[in-house]
Amino acid sequence: MTRINTNVSSLVAQKTLARSNEQLQTALTRLSTGLRINVGKDDPAGLIASEVLRSDIISVNRAIANSEQRTGESDYRHRR
Repeated sequence: MTRINTNVSSLVAQKTLARSNEQLQTALTRLSTGLRINVGKDDPAGLIASEVLRSDIISVNRAIANSEQRTGESDYRHRR
């Protein structure tokens, strides 16, 4: 009969190392983006709120740009 030896200490160390690497990767992702919420599982409700605010900001910026463009066009027409 053949016996397979396992190194339990090595298996535990490998699992611990894998968990540490996963936590390190998560920390590096958060640091590199500079955002508090990077994926939905960080804070689902916060992600929804931040996306709504982000789209509102984009809409307001577009409205401002359109307004400035129209103002410039009307100034041009009055000068002619």
